[in-house]
Amino acid sequence: MESSPNSSHSFKIIWTLAFAMVISVMNSTMFNVALPVLRQEFGLTSSEVSWVVTAYIIVYAVGSVTYGKLADRFPLKNLITAGLVLIAAGSLLGLFSTSYWMIIAGRILQSMGASVIPASSMLIPIRYIPGEKRGRALGITSAGMALGTAIGPIIAGFIIGLVSWRFLFLISLLVLVSLPLFRRHLPEERSQPGRTDLAGGLLLAAGIALLLLSITQRSWALFGLTLAVFALFYLRIHRTADPFVSPGIFRNAKYTAGLIIGCMILTLNLCVPYLVPQMLSSVNGLSSMETGVVMFPGALLAALLGLIGGRIADSKGNRFLAACALLLQAASYLLLSTFTGASPLLIAVLLILTNTGLTFAQIGMAGTVSRTLTGRQTGVGMGIYMMASFITGAVGTTLIGAVLDGGSSASSLNPMYQGQGGGAFSSVFLIFAAWIIGFVALYFTVFRRGREKP
Repeated sequence: MESSPNSSHSFKIIWTLAFAMVISVMNSTMFNVALPVLRQEFGLTSSEVSWVVTAYIIVYAVGSVTYGKLADRFPLKNLITAGLVLIAAGSLLGLFSTSYWMIIAGRILQSMGASVIPASSMLIPIRYIPGEKRGRALGITSAGMALGTAIGPIIAGFIIGLVSWRFLFLISLLVLVSLPLFRRHLPEERSQPGRTDLAGGLLLAAGIALLLLSITQRSWALFGLTLAVFALFYLRIHRTADPFVSPGIFRNAKYTAGLIIGCMILTLNLCVPYLVPQMLSSVNGLSSMETGVVMFPGALLAALLGLIGGRIADSKGNRFLAACALLLQAASYLLLSTFTGASPLLIAVLLILTNTGLTFAQIGMAGTVSRTLTGRQTGVGMGIYMMASFITGAVGTTLIGAVLDGGSSASSLNPMYQGQGGGAFSSVFLIFAAWIIGFVALYFTVFRRGREKP
């Protein structure tokens, strides 16, 4: 049986997790800034240097569900310890790397460890925080994610400009500060009996990796191989006694509905940060540093307001927070669609609404989905939720890239847009508005008032 931390320790765990989340998110975003420098230093092509990010992404997605599954059997304290040690090992390898492939190996090790953080960000509030305070806990961890997103590219720009890209790996070592705090505040747990379906886990990992590769490489051959591997995974989980993912979890109608709706809503959490910098660069003509300055206030305020969003979820419910997220996002997307290419100051103000809406949606959906799971379904269920949200986001960014490749100066679908040269961006923001309205409406249909359990 699990032991819960007492009330004086429970939120110390949450704040520790929020700090680890800041470093984890920074670790995933900082290296985007370093890609041009790495390409020049090592004489790489664009496709080669992209593996600094692609390899990290693939392992991160696989790890989120793997740690979720392992957390159903093994003490979370030990899994987090192992994850943070892997981050440190990968950071040291990258810091002292002498070749490009040592950098890739370091990033893979980092990602193998770092993926324990998003998995824990779902599990710790569910396991150790009472239902009536869970929204506050999810708000704190979501604030950590927003803060990491806000400061990662800016810190990376300064570090690369002042010293070297190698010191980005040194920043990642800061996550070790949280290790003794996790060891102190997480409760002692016993490993649960059972076997780990290694073959099923490997098939799932291979399927996820191939799917993400088929998306990033836009390869139909890889997509066909992905379908074949997932077919084998389907057969495996239906023919083994203790499968890596129990098919029974998808017979939970509320969980399955929440998983689908959540993924569709949260795909914008990856699409918006992907789209906005490109718009500011190609339409507004801003440099990378100027783009960071425009995006920083919205991300920072979203981190602070995420704390308020968690309290709103506790006092008013996840449905109310979802309504707030809908209003903020829909309004900001419509305004961004209408004023694409307008003053950077106006864009910065609108991004405050956008990022706050994205953070509120993240808190509300995590709270809703977590309440559909019980017992040993929790770990793997939330791991699948994190993994699926990431994959849909990757699909979304690929589709947006294809639209922009077709011509960013195309005419806008928004009749109120009067600008020049940003029609494709205006159209995508208009589609975002319709998308969020449609899926939030579906959310309110499925999760009706009074049906949430504490």
